[in-house]
Amino acid sequence: MQLIPVTNSATAGEFLLAPVVLHGSDPNWVRPLDKDINDVFDKEKNKAFRFGEVIRWVLKDDAGKLIGRIAAFTNKKYKNKGDDIPVGGIGFFACIDNQEAANLLFDNARQWLIQHGMEAMDGPINFGERDRWWGLITEGFSPPVYGMNYNPPYYVKLFENYGFGVFFNQVCFGLDPTKPLAAKTMERHKLHEANPEISLETIKKNNLDKYAADFVEVYNKAWAGHGGLKQMNKEQVLIMFKKMKPVMDEDIVYFAYHNGTAIAMFLNLPDLNQYFKHFNGKLGLWQKLQFVWRQKFNPARKFVGLVFGIVPEWQGKGIDSYIIGECRKIVQKPNQLYLDYEMQWIGDFNPKMINVAESFGDTYRSRTLATYRYLFDRTREFKRHPMV
Repeated sequence: MQLIPVTNSATAGEFLLAPVVLHGSDPNWVRPLDKDINDVFDKEKNKAFRFGEVIRWVLKDDAGKLIGRIAAFTNKKYKNKGDDIPVGGIGFFACIDNQEAANLLFDNARQWLIQHGMEAMDGPINFGERDRWWGLITEGFSPPVYGMNYNPPYYVKLFENYGFGVFFNQVCFGLDPTKPLAAKTMERHKLHEANPEISLETIKKNNLDKYAADFVEVYNKAWAGHGGLKQMNKEQVLIMFKKMKPVMDEDIVYFAYHNGTAIAMFLNLPDLNQYFKHFNGKLGLWQKLQFVWRQKFNPARKFVGLVFGIVPEWQGKGIDSYIIGECRKIVQKPNQLYLDYEMQWIGDFNPKMINVAESFGDTYRSRTLATYRYLFDRTREFKRHPMV
């Protein structure tokens, strides 16, 4: 076997091609956009380069056929609650069903991370934000939503046979949006529905400035300071909203207010993989024209939950049920578009949010991913992510 570092456009192309060779015939696999993967490793586009480094390898057999790939990276900003040692990351792992090949990939990543001062490695994770390319599927091997890793079942044994342990599980929930919500949810919804001080709005694309400010109001109270998350400003959110605008559906992005002040938000998008699965990783002019055509004549029937947040002073007071009840009125209107729904993952270290997800109605655990950890000192006690 030959392990080759990615150092030029040819090897970067092979890095993109490796999972195509390995999993292109798997009906559940959706090829990510080449642009999305390349952007992770572009110093001009990925802010993580300000705080770390990355290296990539491709693996070939003796005949020169691609049989694997991996990336390893450091990031000074990567820190989980309770971490008392420097932890590096591995990601974008792909491999044939062969432990020797997997071990070669893991060994090289581990040695590189040791040389860069790390004492453990987490994976498969992203060199950047946690909303993309994070975790290994361990249950629910169905087509991934946009930005989600996909792997065949045998990857689990490749990681665990090497010695990785589950640092935390990432639970995703599915829901049939055509069915009624749980009676308890609707009862709690009615309490706030009758309160004139409480209101809900769907986002308006012609007034993104207002909703960017509302997002910041909720986000900075609900999340800033937790898990290393920094406060956001309106300009950052406005840039994000403008990027989302071409694919945004106003009917599935919600903000709740108390006397006009934002107290909660529920952001969803159509699942873009419903479109991108037809593009074979490309997003040129022809694919963009196809995208517009499909949006109009063959739109996505699945939508995906991105963010659900409530400011601390309103948590535990039924605002989650209020938003979901109002969402139901809109999504279940006549000739409804959406027939399937999946929430982005919730860490099993956050039982409060898991309870919220399970209270919506006939939710089910659609898939589980795992963030694995490997301690370089094998005598050190392994600890899972602490509860929050």
